[in-house]
Parts: sequence; structure tokens; C-alpha cells
Amino acid sequence: MSRPVAVLIGAPGAGKSTVGRALADRLGTGMYCTDTEIEARAGKPIGDIFIEDGEAAFRALEREVVAEALAAADGVVAVGGGAVLDPATRADLGGHHVVYLQVEFAEAAKRVGLDQARPLLAGNPRGRLRKLLEERLPVYEALASATVPTTGRHPEEIVDDVVATLPARHEDGAR
Repeated sequence: MSRPVAVLIGAPGAGKSTVGRALADRLGTGMYCTDTEIEARAGKPIGDIFIEDGEAAFRALEREVVAEALAAADGVVAVGGGAVLDPATRADLGGHHVVYLQVEFAEAAKRVGLDQARPLLAGNPRGRLRKLLEERLPVYEALASATVPTTGRHPEEIVDDVVATLPARHEDGAR
């Protein structure tokens, strides 16, 4: 049975996709981004799923995609920031090497661009982002096998720290 080498979690703007691609390259393995797969299956951007189908439909599709990735992916898996709010997803993450990419509020706000189409940040983007970070922080921390700060750091530095947390058989990229 395949298992992900690492599962990356964190808030919007933490660098899950960017760090995930760099980590997969470093380890010579694949990268699976659940948000990308959700958009592919729905045939539209996540923002459109929220607007046209509603958050409940998005969360159901997200739950399905994350469960499949955790069961079958053998590389790096980057999980959407809100996926960890689902109790079944939290249970599925047990036994996986979960790396929480920690980002400070100001850096997250800069990275996500408060004018982008992020449905959960609609209305008051700074206020909503701050609230999301506060609500999710205890969940991210509880699920993490390791925590790696990302604020003010280059992706390769972050990858170095993530690699240092991996079980020994993955540190040199060996499979």
C-alpha cells in the first residue's frame, strides 16, 4: 500500500503548494495538491465551486479527494487549509507524517493577496484571514508530526527543515 512521504497542512499562504513541489523535486517523488485535483474534478476554480455549488458541496468533494490522496498517494500531499476541519479527515491523517507549515498573519496576508478570489476571505479579507488562522491554529498544531515556520524564508530553506523531520529512509531521496 502506498503512503505519502509527507502531508503538508497550513493556512492559506503558508506555502503548501510551493514547498510541496520543491520537496517532491528534492525527494524525486510526485506531488499531489488536493486543491488542484478538486478544481480538475469540478472543472472550475474553487472560488466558482463555492459561489455556484456552495461550501457544503466543496467540502464534500474536498473530503473525497483528501481521503483518496491519503490512501493512495506515494509522494508529497498538500492539503487545502480548511480540509483539516473535517473530523474524518483528521482521523485519516493519523499515522501519516504531517508537517504543519506555520505562517505569521502578515506574511499570509501578503502571500494570498487580499484581492484574490479566495471565497472564505470575501467581504473583509484581513479580518476573515485573521479569524481563519485563529480558528485553525489549534487543529494544525494538534495534527502536526512536525512544525516548520515559513515566514520570511525561501522555499528551499523550508524544504531543508521539512526533510530533516522525515523518517530516515526519505532523507536522501531514496525510495
